[in-house]
Amino acid sequence: MAVPKSKVSKQRRNKRRSSHWKLSAPKLVTCPSCGELKLPHRVCKACGQYNGREVIAVEEDKKK
Repeated sequence: MAVPKSKVSKQRRNKRRSSHWKLSAPKLVTCPSCGELKLPHRVCKACGQYNGREVIAVEEDKKK
């Protein structure tokens, strides 16, 4: 039966476990109508379009 020769420290143990819990960055795509970055398969918050048609009405900013 395999027996460890010495104790594995908390730091060494945690280094080994750390790589499995990393979060991945969300993938972003550009909206074909306005060019803003958005999540795939979601309505664009800038123009309100999805799959080439307007789904939600978005008010224009009066500051611009």
